[in-house]
Amino acid sequence: MKNDTITNIDIVKAPSSKIKSVDFENLIFGNTFTDHMMVCDYENGEWQQPKIRPYGPIELEPSAKVFHYGQAVFEGMKAFRDENDKIWMFRPEENFNRINKSAKRLAIPEFPKEHFFKGLEALLNIDKDWIKKGFGNSLYIRPFVIATEPGVSASPGKNYKFMIICSPAQSYYTGEVRVKFSEEFSRAADGGVGFAKAAGNYGAQFYPTSLAKEEGFQQIIWTDANSHEFLEEAGTMNIFFRVNDTLLTAPISDRILDGITRKSLIAMAEVYNIPVEVRQISVKEIVEAAKDGSLKEIFGAGTAAVINPINGFGYKGEKYELPKLAESYATFLKDKLMKIQYNLEEDKFGWRHEVKQ
Repeated sequence: MKNDTITNIDIVKAPSSKIKSVDFENLIFGNTFTDHMMVCDYENGEWQQPKIRPYGPIELEPSAKVFHYGQAVFEGMKAFRDENDKIWMFRPEENFNRINKSAKRLAIPEFPKEHFFKGLEALLNIDKDWIKKGFGNSLYIRPFVIATEPGVSASPGKNYKFMIICSPAQSYYTGEVRVKFSEEFSRAADGGVGFAKAAGNYGAQFYPTSLAKEEGFQQIIWTDANSHEFLEEAGTMNIFFRVNDTLLTAPISDRILDGITRKSLIAMAEVYNIPVEVRQISVKEIVEAAKDGSLKEIFGAGTAAVINPINGFGYKGEKYELPKLAESYATFLKDKLMKIQYNLEEDKFGWRHEVKQ
């Protein structure tokens, strides 16, 4: 293996690449990983030098605190290659700020900005051949932090590992999606960690979602923990409702993730004169809108799918189907957002970040 240092990052290259064995036309989301990963350890009260290493297993003691007390946070990002072979990221500073916000809530040391961007860009450069051209192709980027200190005392860890791994992705399509409005389970409560991308938030969703799947739904739209009267998020995504010609979405809070796609869609809707209301949305309001025909669309918004249209929902044993629209807000906004990401349209918002090669 060759060991060299570029911009203060220690790089050990993989002896060979597995890229030729990958079928890029038939990728399963999140199952295939690139040749390298970024690793940075927190020891003796400070973050050490970032390193690039061949992708592979890591060694942890069984008593590592991440296993016992769930000190783990993560992010989801993407890199894109345009037709001129330039590589772009979409609003990466938002991801950096949010992972540190999540880390702080779980008593994890915040990560230095220079380490984050230098490490990430070095990783993208060394694995740039994995970023394929084509509208819909991308490289999914997963930064995460875990507590590695051994010991089962109920206290924050003193040692941590910050890592970034990457997975090539195609256009995300899950087929028709129908959701259940939660009547019993909640994703998060006031004063909790719902706003953070904490690993435990997502693990706690699996059981209620599995129950919904047994009833023929693919996902859950979570309701508030206090009364189950208000709609908050959809599975792992922020949620939008279109009633007549107005888009509705819940305000962020300590229960709801400050989604980067969500805030981007709100900004774009305002530019394209689509009315948006950010407010509490009651189950009763949406059920009545479905009954009287004013509910036109529901869609989730997040990094993986950008926008995921929802075809129908269930509540209290009743099922409601949404109309099939020739011109939907979901289709329009997704196309506009992706064209910014792929450098196919002017970026009026300054969201694109070019990765220097």
